[in-house]
Amino acid sequence: MTMRRASALLFSLVLAVPALAQAGQAGPLPERADAGAPWRVLKGTLTRASHEHYTEIPFDLPAGVARITIRFTYGGREQHSVIDLGLRDPQRFRGWSGGARDHMTLSTEEATPGYLPGPLPAGRWKLILGAPNIREGAHAAYAAQIFLERRPTVTEFADAPIAAGPGWYRGDLHMHSGDSDGKCKAQSGASIPCPVYRTVEAAAARGLDFIALSDHNTTAQYNALRELQGAFDRLLLVPAREITTFWGHSNVFGPTDFLDFRMTGPHWDQARTWIDAVHREGGIVSINHPGAPSGELCMGCGWRIDDLPDGAVDSVEVVNGGTMRETRAADSPLQGFAYWTTLLNMGRHVTGVGGSDSHEADRPAGEPGAVGSPTTVVYMRALSVHGLLAGIRSGRVFIDVEGTKDRLLDLSASAGGQHAEMGQTLRLHPGAAVQFAVALRGVPGGTVQLVIDGRADPAWRTTFDKGQPPTIAPWRSDGRAHWIRAEVRDGEGRLLLIGNPVYTVPAP
Repeated sequence: MTMRRASALLFSLVLAVPALAQAGQAGPLPERADAGAPWRVLKGTLTRASHEHYTEIPFDLPAGVARITIRFTYGGREQHSVIDLGLRDPQRFRGWSGGARDHMTLSTEEATPGYLPGPLPAGRWKLILGAPNIREGAHAAYAAQIFLERRPTVTEFADAPIAAGPGWYRGDLHMHSGDSDGKCKAQSGASIPCPVYRTVEAAAARGLDFIALSDHNTTAQYNALRELQGAFDRLLLVPAREITTFWGHSNVFGPTDFLDFRMTGPHWDQARTWIDAVHREGGIVSINHPGAPSGELCMGCGWRIDDLPDGAVDSVEVVNGGTMRETRAADSPLQGFAYWTTLLNMGRHVTGVGGSDSHEADRPAGEPGAVGSPTTVVYMRALSVHGLLAGIRSGRVFIDVEGTKDRLLDLSASAGGQHAEMGQTLRLHPGAAVQFAVALRGVPGGTVQLVIDGRADPAWRTTFDKGQPPTIAPWRSDGRAHWIRAEVRDGEGRLLLIGNPVYTVPAP
C-alpha cells in the first residue's frame, strides 16, 4: 500500500533553526539498460524465401561488456508475417523466446526469461530469426537495436517504474531467501531453503511497495527476481545483497555484479574493495545491525570497522527485526541507534533505515522479523530502483517499527520564507528561531520527542492525542552544527516511528 503526501499537519512544533542548503546527491543514472543511442542497429528484410527457415544475423561483440540488451521490431504484420527470436554467443546457445518477446537483456548474473545469464564473451554473436510464416509476396523489414553496458551499473528488473508518481512508499530493506539461509515450510511441514517466489509472495501479501532481497554475498537471486518482476507488477523488486564479512555485515542496493567480500582485516583498506565498487556503480552501502554482538552467538554480526571515511556509508539499519525478536524492543542497546548517533555526531549525513532481516517467509505477519516488520518508508519521485536510491540518499525517510500500512511521520522546518525537509540542511546565525512541523498520521495518542544531537531532552517532549495538537517552546540556534530528528511513542512508551534528521550548520 502506498501513502501519498499528507495534506494536513497534525501539529506544528516551534523550535529553532534559517538558510536552506540541499544535501548532496549522486548524479543521475539511466533507469534502463537501453537508455540512449544503440551501440549498433542490425537491419534487413525477410521474404518468402525465409519462410520456415532460420536466418542468423552476426555481430561482433567487443571485450569487456557487462550487459547486452537487444530490442527487436519488424513489419509485415498486416500480411501475417511472424518472426521468432533467439540468440547464440561464440560458445553456446543463449536462449529462445520465439514470438513471445520483442527484447532481451543478458548479464553475468541474470537474464530475460528464456535466456541464460553468464559471461558475455567477445567474438561473433548471432541473432537467430525464425520465420514460421511469411506469405508469397510479403516483405518483413526488421531492425534489432543493440545496447551495451561496458561497466556494471544500477539494475532495474522492470522496464518502467512500478508507479510513476511521487509519494511515500513502504518496503522491507533486509530479507533472505533459500539462496542463502532463508527458510519456509514444504508441503510436508519440513523446513526447507525457501524459493525466491515464496519470499516475494509474502511481501505482496503484506501490501508492501518494494523489497530488497539481500541474500548473503551471493548474486544467485537476481535471475529469479528478473523473472518474477513481471508477475509482481505492483511490488518493486530491488537488487540487493548482504555483504557478510568477519567484521560486520552491510546491505548493498542497486548493482548486481560480483563484489569481493573476502576481507582479511577490519580496516578501510580492505572494506574499500567492495564499498568503492558499489559507489562507482551508483549503488548504496547500508550498515546492518551494527549494535549486534559478534562471536559464536552471531558470527561477524556487529560492525567493527572503525576507520571508514566520510561518504563510505550511505545509511544505517537502526532497527533490525531479528534483533527485536530476541530483545522485544526496537530501542534495545543491541539495535543500531548508538552507531547511527556516532556517525551523525561526526557530521556525517547518514540515513537511518529499518529491515525485518526475515529468514522465514511464512512467519506470521506483524511478528518482529516477519516480512515487512519493520518497514522503511521512503519519499520517492517514482517507485523504481533509481527512485528508491535517490530517496534514501535524500534522507526523507522514516521507520515504521510495527510495519503498519497507514502511519506517517514527516519532519520539516520553516523560517524566513525558507523550508527544509528531513535530510536537508539549514545554515543558521546564532539566535535564529525556526518552526518545525511534524506531520503525523495513524497514531491515536502518545508522545513526540525531538532528539537533538542524540539527546532526548524532556524539554522537547510533548504528549498528544487525536484532535489536540501540542505546543513546544521555541528553541534557538547557537550558530553551531546540529541535527534534529523526531520519534513517536505510544501511551505505553513503545517506540513506533523514527524519523530522519534535519541538519543545521553555521551561516557563512
